[in-house]
Amino acid sequence: MAAVCVFCASSSTLEQRWLDLAAETGRELAERGHVLVSGGGCVGMMGTVADGARSAGGQTLGVIPQCLVDLEVADVASDELLVTTDMGGRKNVMIERSDAFLTLPGGLGTLDELFEVWTTATLDVHHKPIVLLDPDGFYDGLLRWLGGLVDQKFVRPAAMELIHVARTVPAAVDLIEDTLGAG
Repeated sequence: MAAVCVFCASSSTLEQRWLDLAAETGRELAERGHVLVSGGGCVGMMGTVADGARSAGGQTLGVIPQCLVDLEVADVASDELLVTTDMGGRKNVMIERSDAFLTLPGGLGTLDELFEVWTTATLDVHHKPIVLLDPDGFYDGLLRWLGGLVDQKFVRPAAMELIHVARTVPAAVDLIEDTLGAG
């Protein structure tokens, strides 16, 4: 059993398909016996992934900064809810408490979290799997742009090898399990 941190959108105005993807992700992780680590919010995909995990009997750990608790968006149903002083502290705790990272579609906050764990992995701060769930080519443009950065020598090819891309939830969890098993 691994603690898998899921990064995803917290927007409450998303299409239903993204909420369905989040719920499927939570259920898949729980059914395979993994603990969900999330950003500790109860809204958007973030809340839905946690609800999905709990609906399948999974454990959830939410990590949320006080400013979001003050906005009353904390996932108070989490098995464990850790409150940090700020967003930077939140990311540090999420990295420390997780064995692997799974990024679903999302916006600026999701990308911030992805790049934080990716950057720290390139610096050998951790050696934890990083999987990008890319259904319907959501991240294709980003991956093309990053490939161009490799071509221009701004990003090392080895950094790109740290990101594993999957198109489906089961494939994403398989990549996490395979990588953890090999490590």
